[in-house]
Amino acid sequence: MEYFPAALEHLVGQFAKLPGVGRKSAQRLAFCILDWPEQTAREFAQAILNAKASIGCCPVCQNLTEGNGPCKLCASSKREHGIICVVADPKDVVAMERSREYQGVYHVLHGVISPMNHVGPNDLRIAQLVERVASGNVREVIMATNPDTEGETTALYISRLLKPFEVRTTRLAYGVPVGSHLEFADDATLMRALEGRREI
Repeated sequence: MEYFPAALEHLVGQFAKLPGVGRKSAQRLAFCILDWPEQTAREFAQAILNAKASIGCCPVCQNLTEGNGPCKLCASSKREHGIICVVADPKDVVAMERSREYQGVYHVLHGVISPMNHVGPNDLRIAQLVERVASGNVREVIMATNPDTEGETTALYISRLLKPFEVRTTRLAYGVPVGSHLEFADDATLMRALEGRREI
């Protein structure tokens, strides 16, 4: 039985699609928006539409960026472009940047190899990484995928692909706990993991 008008139930259902948002949280969010002035609600909706329309992938590193050009990190002359840190998701770039120790650039895979979830190498941005390394301007690739089964599988797969290019391939040290995710690691742990990276 539905307790609310159909439009409100639909709104609750949309919020419930967000990760970590259960039915009760979705209801609270929906009621909050109903309490907003109409202009505030319109701005909120427009912000979602604008983000969807204007945010895409950087043609160099595949991180999120606005427009069709390179992202700010790839365009920066202050970054070390000969070192690429490979991460699974854009949120991992934010986690790595929090350490303030890494001065290289990134490559975002947009996932990891996961046969259980029907995600193979061709579903990721691995080909773009190989192209970057093949250009000859890269001297080190740091594999910073999560230290779980899928992350390890992805790191090993990519390291084998990069062997013919004779580029140094390293892995973050296990300062990051096995089974956890980069976005939840504290700054000191990430710093130690970067300092203790090793050859694969």
